[in-house]
Amino acid sequence: MTRRMTVVFHDEELYTYLKVEAARRHKPASDIVTDAVREWLESREDAELLPTIEAAHAEWKEKGGRPWSEVEQELGEAVTQRERAAEAKGVQG
Repeated sequence: MTRRMTVVFHDEELYTYLKVEAARRHKPASDIVTDAVREWLESREDAELLPTIEAAHAEWKEKGGRPWSEVEQELGEAVTQRERAAEAKGVQG
């Protein structure tokens, strides 16, 4: 669905930069504005996650944790064991 909106630029220089960039990219100015708004909204979502990330990091520092390399190695070993077990069952069955 296409919706229309009028954007009033109070900054003539910003409007000129937008039009020049649109011409340079061979793209409608509305596409550039849409992309910019989308990026801004996504950055706001990321900013909302920041307190959760910081709390998790603080908990990790307080309670301790393990380096990712250790966890990654254990996961690899677990996958290998499961694959071997599945192969052994296939041979027996």
